[in-house]
Amino acid sequence: MHEIRSRALGALYGLAIGDALGMPTQSLPRAEIVARYGELVGDFHPGPDGHPLAAGLPAGAVTDDTEQAVLLARLVIVGGGVADAGKLARALLGWEESMRARGSLDLLGPSTRQALAALAAGADVAEAGRQGVTNGAAMRVAPVGIATPSGDSRLLEDRVVAASMLTHNTGVALAGAAAVAAAVSAGIDGAALPGAIGRAVSAAASAARRGHWAAAADVAARITWATGLVAGLPRDQVIDTVYRLVGTSLATQESVPAAFAVAAACKGDPWLACRVAASLGGDCDTIAAMAGAICGACHGAGAFPAHARETVARVNGLSFGPLADDLLAIRAAGHD
Repeated sequence: MHEIRSRALGALYGLAIGDALGMPTQSLPRAEIVARYGELVGDFHPGPDGHPLAAGLPAGAVTDDTEQAVLLARLVIVGGGVADAGKLARALLGWEESMRARGSLDLLGPSTRQALAALAAGADVAEAGRQGVTNGAAMRVAPVGIATPSGDSRLLEDRVVAASMLTHNTGVALAGAAAVAAAVSAGIDGAALPGAIGRAVSAAASAARRGHWAAAADVAARITWATGLVAGLPRDQVIDTVYRLVGTSLATQESVPAAFAVAAACKGDPWLACRVAASLGGDCDTIAAMAGAICGACHGAGAFPAHARETVARVNGLSFGPLADDLLAIRAAGHD
């Protein structure tokens, strides 16, 4: 149980650490990141003046990736493994109001905002997210992987769909979310990173058949392609290859394969994986959060430096122990 708990904490801390490392570099081009922070982001930095989303945030602050993952985790716990769509809608709207009250510009993403507007206009839950193709579902889904055993792939997929369909009910978005959740779940059950990536590819291929069709590249195929593309490359070429070829946009079919490529290239070092991902540019806080959750689940919380765990906990008032325990209690039950 100690090892499983360490891996669950690793997924949560990895998500937050990656998110916080990528907070000041998100939405910037790679060249500007190099000019500001060097070839590789070394540690936490405050949000720079003039940044469109992160200006004024302290070093170690997380963004919507972590905050929405914690929000979803609480709904998964309350629902015994299944997040209720109506409660999720209310929680997301409440979260955005709290962000506005804090003066933050890092608000709901485009797919989520569009889906909640459709829901408010009377759309059915299954229809509200029919345009959602961005990575919002994948960025917050790690708690579903923690709460669900990897041996029941159908249960995992159903829970991913339940947690995602309100805002991202398309095959591409569900595939991306399923990939992240499956990798996290497999890691917590003891899988090494290559095995976790294999489970992610299978989960993405299956979940792509759920939800509404959207014109997008196949997530499962792109994870396999992207992880192979970076195999054996030195770190600077990994960053350049992911940035130029895999892509770092909000699109699920770019950012999710990018996270897996970075994880694969840094498979023995989750802290390095988060720093590499944060150095990419584009939506790199989300890419780093996903890579951190995947690597953390496979290696445990101790794979991250103590100062990194302590910083994200202190700066953001996070306490992951009780959350991990509650999610693992649902996992142990193994059913809805």
